[in-house]
Amino acid sequence: MSIFKKLVLPAALAAFMSGTGVASAVTEIQWWHAMGGTNGERVNKIAEDFNATQSDYKVVPTFKGNYTETMTAAIAAFRAKKQPHIVQVFEVGTATMMAAKGAVYPVEEMMNDAGEPFDKSVYLPAVISYYQTSDGELLSMPFNSSTPVMWYNRDALDKAGVTKIPETWPEVKDASDKLLAAGYKCGFSFGWQSWVMVENFSAWHNIPMGTEENGFKGTNTRFEFNNDTVKMHMTNLQNWHKDKLFQYGGRRGDSLPMFTNGECGMWMNSSAYYGSIKSQAKFNFGQTMLPYYPDVIEKPQNSIIGGATLWVLRGKPDDEYKGVAQFMTYLSSSEVQAWWHQETGYVPITTPAYELSKEQGFYKENPGTDTAIKQLSLNTPTPNSRGIRFGNFVQIRDVINEEMEAIWNESKTPSEAMDEAVKRGDVLLRKFEDANGS
Repeated sequence: MSIFKKLVLPAALAAFMSGTGVASAVTEIQWWHAMGGTNGERVNKIAEDFNATQSDYKVVPTFKGNYTETMTAAIAAFRAKKQPHIVQVFEVGTATMMAAKGAVYPVEEMMNDAGEPFDKSVYLPAVISYYQTSDGELLSMPFNSSTPVMWYNRDALDKAGVTKIPETWPEVKDASDKLLAAGYKCGFSFGWQSWVMVENFSAWHNIPMGTEENGFKGTNTRFEFNNDTVKMHMTNLQNWHKDKLFQYGGRRGDSLPMFTNGECGMWMNSSAYYGSIKSQAKFNFGQTMLPYYPDVIEKPQNSIIGGATLWVLRGKPDDEYKGVAQFMTYLSSSEVQAWWHQETGYVPITTPAYELSKEQGFYKENPGTDTAIKQLSLNTPTPNSRGIRFGNFVQIRDVINEEMEAIWNESKTPSEAMDEAVKRGDVLLRKFEDANGS
């Protein structure tokens, strides 16, 4: 993309000025993140390219492990007064970060204090609403937002005689039967199972996960995902697992090889696996919207986001936040966001970045890559589909994962497992409420 080529000259100029003693000392901006592998290289590129545009600040990205490890490290560092300026936190850490009031510098407030122009209206509503207070203040800067989609192996479906890409769960079941009959190991698998099969499943069918508008209205929330619809779905999944129509492959992205190796014809997980699938799959693949139950809802509602945002931590000198603000402006620019979106499969966080990707012909050349954006904005979000904001949800997800695994290994019935997940989850909600209030 042209913007990145243009940035070579300022970098060379900065190096020349530094060599001649003209440049003043550069202020470092520490950015802790959870992007490993290829995405880590892309994060480094964004930082390097920003650094090349000016000579006052140097953004230093540091990989701190997975999302949970990165958030935990930042909280510990703040207590030790060794915190970074910016930390990447996944969406389910939002309530925890909001509760750390003395530690967090709300990004909108920070931008205003730094005198940096900031227009909230350009951000996609489905993305920004997740990270706003009830008064509409933006708490953290959207960066890598995704939503789960259904990936499919076009060649496998053709070989199995599946002529229509499944849109409903009954169609997924029928297609899976045909895939097995055609010699495939399984019909489908999925990853990030709590996010995909409980959190997004509930939003997609416009049913609540918990009270108090899924936690957005207060911390005195209780879980409700042990309802008849979720239990029905878990029962179907358990039966399909017995019949090998569905095979479980792990809590995060562990099951990706089952899809890219051609074992399973369909895979439900984040849109952000686009880069990995494109580089690994040796077959024609596509992505489509998540399936739904037509006897539960006539048409699906909207999915909710995953991924992470960038939180700014307090305790640094004012002039350093000017550098943070400049970097946030750069990061949100149409060119940077369009490049990040097209490289990774994360959704563009602004409308201009989406429009730029259209103008560049990306969606025509790569059909289906706008599925995540369409799915997030399918309908105006309801209190059930805006997102979730539960305290201690990092630990609660582990609870849900454990109980779902008990369904797959048949040590519990779906009803028992979901009831137990709600019971254990509510204990953690009460702990959070006791510590942080409503």
